[in-house]
Amino acid sequence: MASATVLFDLGPSEFLGQIEVLLAIYADAMDADAAVLPGRRELMRRHAGYADFKALQARIAGNGRGESAVLGFSYGFHGQPGQWWYDAVSAALSRAIGPAMSAEWLVDCLEIAEVHVRKDQQRQGIGTRMLTALTDERLERTALLSTPDRDSTARRLYRRMGFRDLLTGYSFPGGSPPYAVMGAVLPLRDRVAPVSLPRSASPRAW
Repeated sequence: MASATVLFDLGPSEFLGQIEVLLAIYADAMDADAAVLPGRRELMRRHAGYADFKALQARIAGNGRGESAVLGFSYGFHGQPGQWWYDAVSAALSRAIGPAMSAEWLVDCLEIAEVHVRKDQQRQGIGTRMLTALTDERLERTALLSTPDRDSTARRLYRRMGFRDLLTGYSFPGGSPPYAVMGAVLPLRDRVAPVSLPRSASPRAW
């Protein structure tokens, strides 16, 4: 009989203690080049100190002796000015949809920094569970994230959970592959037939 996957909360110190395990999952899920991992490690360390940081780890029981394997992780925090991602996205959104609409999305937002599942464990509902648990009981009005701007398992998951494209084909400062910035009004909902958000529409209308 297959063992159940269990989600565990990781406080900042526990998150930092698990960072090499989490980084390996990130590399596997994203096909990340080894050269980018030191920078990603330092970014994750910095994120652990941000306001209202919350992290989850998905594990499955191993061999019956109390051992377990880590299958995935996710984390986020309260977005605010002075954070690199927040400031970059705020500037880009202001240009695309105007400062007022940008503020509607960003003034009280949860930044979902990472949601990753090992490739051999994808399409089993782990990402859905982590994303739901990460956003449950959050006090922010919206949630925002960025993901590579291509069709992918993650992109389909986000759309099913109510995220809408706010920016597409966006390259972060310093140069990056094209990303999509996506947003949703909390609480999330799992639904089958999402519709893209018109850039002129207010999230309050949902």
